[in-house]
Amino acid sequence: MTQLEPGIFGVMDSANEASSSSLSFVSSLLSNGSSNEHEANTEVLSLSRLSGSLEKLLIDSEYDYSDAEILVEGMSVGVHKGILASRSSFFHELFKKGNVDSMKEGKPRYLMSELVPYGRVGYEAFQVFLHYLYTGKLKGSPLEVKTCVDESCIHDACRPAIDYALELMYASATFQMKELVLLFQRHLLSFAEKALVEDVVPILMAAFHCQLSQLLSHCIQRVARSGLDSIYLEKELPHEVVTEIKSLQVQPHPESTPNNAMEVEPLNSKSIRKIHKALDIDDVELLKLLLNESSVTLDDACALHYACAYSQAKVVQEVLTLGLADINHRNVRGYSVLHVAARRKDPSILVALLKKGACASDTTPDGQTALSICRRLTRRKDYHEKTMQGKESNKDRLCVDVLEREMRRNSMSVNMSVSSELTADDLHMRLDYLENRVAFARLLYPAEARVAMENAEEDSKSMYSSSTALKGSSGNLKVDLNETPSARTKKLVHSLLKTVENGRRFFPHCSEVLDNFLEDDMADVFFLEKGTEKEQKLKKARFMELKDDVQKAFHKDMAESNHHSGRFLSMLSSSSSSSRRESLGHRVRKR
Repeated sequence: MTQLEPGIFGVMDSANEASSSSLSFVSSLLSNGSSNEHEANTEVLSLSRLSGSLEKLLIDSEYDYSDAEILVEGMSVGVHKGILASRSSFFHELFKKGNVDSMKEGKPRYLMSELVPYGRVGYEAFQVFLHYLYTGKLKGSPLEVKTCVDESCIHDACRPAIDYALELMYASATFQMKELVLLFQRHLLSFAEKALVEDVVPILMAAFHCQLSQLLSHCIQRVARSGLDSIYLEKELPHEVVTEIKSLQVQPHPESTPNNAMEVEPLNSKSIRKIHKALDIDDVELLKLLLNESSVTLDDACALHYACAYSQAKVVQEVLTLGLADINHRNVRGYSVLHVAARRKDPSILVALLKKGACASDTTPDGQTALSICRRLTRRKDYHEKTMQGKESNKDRLCVDVLEREMRRNSMSVNMSVSSELTADDLHMRLDYLENRVAFARLLYPAEARVAMENAEEDSKSMYSSSTALKGSSGNLKVDLNETPSARTKKLVHSLLKTVENGRRFFPHCSEVLDNFLEDDMADVFFLEKGTEKEQKLKKARFMELKDDVQKAFHKDMAESNHHSGRFLSMLSSSSSSSRRESLGHRVRKR
């Protein structure tokens, strides 16, 4: 008989289930071979009832008699010091010290990030761990925390499955539950054999920090025969681990890329490291000097790959602006720049690469596109997380959405160029409309709007900050005294148009919502400030009503877009009709 319930990591074979019987409080009774079967059954029943009673302390709010709190992912989890201390020597020592520095309602309060400094333990994983401490049973966890959003994945070694196992391992090792450490180590050994080598690296780090010699040795051997380059290893792993891996890298292995596995010459290697160090300190000017002094190119150094993996988004954009790198260049593992960026999961970087012509349909040697990479790195929980009005959208979902739309995008593009023949009135009307549109985008969908703005033309950044319609701040607008007011207005219009164009291309759902929203007669950021106090209250109530309506429409469109590409075409049509309305200058901001 086993107390381990199925569903912790998906499919579990009978051998694992049998070996996990040691996790039960009552396993010793069952292996005792007692002659008095009735007495043994009574003991089992009593312990089972005790387990159920203690479970109430976790799941029933009426039995909340907790005397300490642990803060996990911003959520407070009530615990009972007596139970935790009796089951774990770690908690015994922790509670014996006390925590007078952080108290809430008389209860000591602890931060999970401080209790587990070397790894992450999420809310769901901690709940499973606590359930075991209280009841002696491991329960299943929600699928959304241990499965990715790739429908073709069987979730036997995707990143969310690995990360969830690592959370449970960090909790078990840190809080000194040896039987759980042994169980989860077996699962991580299985993952380390099947997973992509990049996903083996976090398993290796957990083995290193938790001092799991068997798992550590297995991961080191897997990484050593994978062909991962020295630069990647040195960025991701401790020095002593890198040294051991290099000592094992004597001959190439089938996992290596045979055509590109040769080591670079020592001289070139030094130049490449200098280029990477310039990117580490965000010094693009130094990067240009190094390129002028050496025969090594950005592509030779895979500098764009490196920047997409480790540099800030603004540095990536500056390197792209140099125009010296092949946007679709592949590194020694056969990964394009976009593949590397997909693992980084920064929507600003992905959008910047796609704008410069990165091919979203390119595949890795094992057949993955940037989209499939991103999907297999994204938990269902994060992708389907509801975004509160005006709050940041989850960046993982943004990345998947951007790549999905790029894969579906056809050759149609929205013509939003500014005609040189526009009159001054036309320009000001267009400026009014675009300022309003971008302002509402920042109010309703701040994350998406920021990505679109960051990837507009570089010289537009100071203009965004100076527009009172965007943030109500005067900012620091650079003024050329030789430039006419009309020219300055054209430049600002062009900058805002680039932002709107990016929004239409990469966030068509948001654009459609804004199209509908701006149809309302009072769509003006200053409109709420006008009228009597009573009129303002009515306007604000109506405004909130509209925000709720567009938010519902947005989430509905998001859900439908995952299955119906036809929805995307209708959005393009909507975007085109909106552009025609803009060209007529029919929207003038109310003063």
